[in-house]
Amino acid sequence: MVRAAVPPGPGGRRPVPPPPGGAPQPGQQQHPQQQAGPQHPQQPGPQHPQQPYAGQHPGPQPAHPGPQPAHPGPQPAHPGGPAGPAGPPAPHSGAPAPQAQQPGPAWGSGMPRDTTGHIPLPPGGPVAMPAPPAVELGTGNATLAVLLIGPAGAGKTTVARHWARSRRVPTAHISLDDVREWVCSGFADPQAGWNENSEAQYRLARRTCGFAARNYLANGISCILDDAVFPDRPVVGLGGWKRHVGPGLLPVVLLPGLEIVLERNAERSGNRRLSDEEVASIHGRMAGWYGSGLPIIDNSKYDVETTARVLDDVLARSIASPPSW
Repeated sequence: MVRAAVPPGPGGRRPVPPPPGGAPQPGQQQHPQQQAGPQHPQQPGPQHPQQPYAGQHPGPQPAHPGPQPAHPGPQPAHPGGPAGPAGPPAPHSGAPAPQAQQPGPAWGSGMPRDTTGHIPLPPGGPVAMPAPPAVELGTGNATLAVLLIGPAGAGKTTVARHWARSRRVPTAHISLDDVREWVCSGFADPQAGWNENSEAQYRLARRTCGFAARNYLANGISCILDDAVFPDRPVVGLGGWKRHVGPGLLPVVLLPGLEIVLERNAERSGNRRLSDEEVASIHGRMAGWYGSGLPIIDNSKYDVETTARVLDDVLARSIASPPSW
């Protein structure tokens, strides 16, 4: 076939023939790798760190990967070309995000306010105070100074120690006989007869017991003392105890029957054990406390625990109505 000759253009140059598919539009740039459809940038797949060779120590790896770029929507083939379908619109930072509306409870409209489910609620108002507990018998938590009086063998020391240990508050027990026996050399034994030395040591022991009792009471500790106080002897009577301890001292007489005193005295040993004649004489003199106004407990048929409980009840009545002595 013989191709027709193309006349030369201006300047003597021959025009380049247009490529197949037609000539480019005016104002449109020609790209050498233009594709027909919209192009998407290639997304990188999940990156795996390169495994080191055997014997090779891997280098430090980042703790967290950086932020991954969002998948862009379809981009146009070239500037000025037709745009692809738009992706979802990004939320505006200044406008609040729409919230889903929650449906209200269906039962709230017809339910009265004074019921919860099927249980009616009490009407509003102040709650009544509970009834006070029953009054506790005994001395309770009171801080006391007690003087337990009785003949030898009456059980004064044993009962006083048990009462002190059974209380819920701190309580001390001081026995005059124990303090009297602190004197080791030159001790004046009353069994050898009552004389100036025995009386002086008795006064000293009583004063020491009074000082100790006041010291315990000043520190919030109750105190019970025991002594064989004679009602017919002012020298060893209650006046000295009231003077050394104070007017708040509560005296109680522990006076069982003579046969009980003789039986308990026979169980003693050392200088605490007296002859039966002396025990009978002391017991007869202790009978002078009857009619004195002081509370008297006959513990002939009581054990130690029962006697301590009766003592606590007697002291509770003495607190409410102190005896005059």
